[in-house]
Amino acid sequence: MHREIRLLLRRWKITVLKKRENRRRLALFRPILPGANLKDRLIACCGAMLGLAATGLLCHNLLTHITSAPALVAPMGASAVLLFAVPASPLAQPWSIIGGNTLSALVGVMVAALIPDPMLAGGVAVALAIATMSMTRCLHPPGGAAALTAVIGGPAVAASGMQFVFYPVAVNSILLVLAGWTFHRFSGHSYPHRAPPKPANSHGTADPPARTRGGLTADDLDEAIRELGEALDVNRDDLSALLEKAELHAMERMHSGVTCGDIMARDVVTVSAEAHPEVARARLIEHAFRTLPVVDRRNAVVGLVGHQHLVGNAATVAAVMAPPVIAGPETPAFRLLGPLSDGRTHEVAIVDGTGGLLGVVTQTDLLLVMARTNLLQSLESARSSAEPVALASR
Repeated sequence: MHREIRLLLRRWKITVLKKRENRRRLALFRPILPGANLKDRLIACCGAMLGLAATGLLCHNLLTHITSAPALVAPMGASAVLLFAVPASPLAQPWSIIGGNTLSALVGVMVAALIPDPMLAGGVAVALAIATMSMTRCLHPPGGAAALTAVIGGPAVAASGMQFVFYPVAVNSILLVLAGWTFHRFSGHSYPHRAPPKPANSHGTADPPARTRGGLTADDLDEAIRELGEALDVNRDDLSALLEKAELHAMERMHSGVTCGDIMARDVVTVSAEAHPEVARARLIEHAFRTLPVVDRRNAVVGLVGHQHLVGNAATVAAVMAPPVIAGPETPAFRLLGPLSDGRTHEVAIVDGTGGLLGVVTQTDLLLVMARTNLLQSLESARSSAEPVALASR
């Protein structure tokens, strides 16, 4: 009986190990490009097909009488991969494609004229093309192929001489970028790529918004990149925005157990939308509040009013109130960090499915619950790290 059990366990272990090995092998074929999905890959395929076809047909039908060089050169295929598959890459931007390919082709033509041995000339051309693209801020991997093509492209390329730089290389590059720009108007991607704008300070001062001042800084990011010691194929501003979002998601994960319904104040002072502004002013002063929720006759939240709204002459609160900031009771409390740290919002109204007021969460409520959660996590971490020491001392 024991022998049979041991055999079953051994077979089970062998099966598990085989499955793990198969998963490791399959992992070699998974795309390593973050953010890619099947839809984007299919869009990239369609874009490359249409872009290269349009570029090739235009050049073939309109410009083949100029030179005997091919109407479409091979480096455009590699440029299309970057342009349509990773349009946010710094290597795929218009100046990178046009400048990188054109300057590299120019380097290749000049090197071919100076060095007769094509093998030596090819290596020198690619090396100088990399240096040229780096100095002119248009690094583009297919540029290396453009430089090499100028050296070993055959008699037709050699006969074209300096003309090869402008046609087909420069013309191909310009037409391909125009095709990409047109295509990405409908693909859902921004091209030329622009990093998402940084949140502005609602007070109009030079300081960054409060919720970003305690996180990553530009100096932190630069230092991390220097320590990594690798060139990254990502825009610096994109990287900064990505890390800020990751930091917020991590904080939300750590605080996701606390909802707005858990921490909201339920006995809420409100003001009616039909009330006179002086009623709202009196209640703000009496309770030392900055803002009050404005409700209708059904107790549904319709706005908020603060001292800054109660200027001038108005007949009712409804005439001066601002749009409300609302959330549901099941919303994780940490989600309110954004609105409650914008410098203008001091409380969020918590409402039910019909808009009825259930309570409010203020800046103080959120600050206290976050501080308490962090303290409990620190105590739990300290307790967990101390347990092995206590066990070892027995």
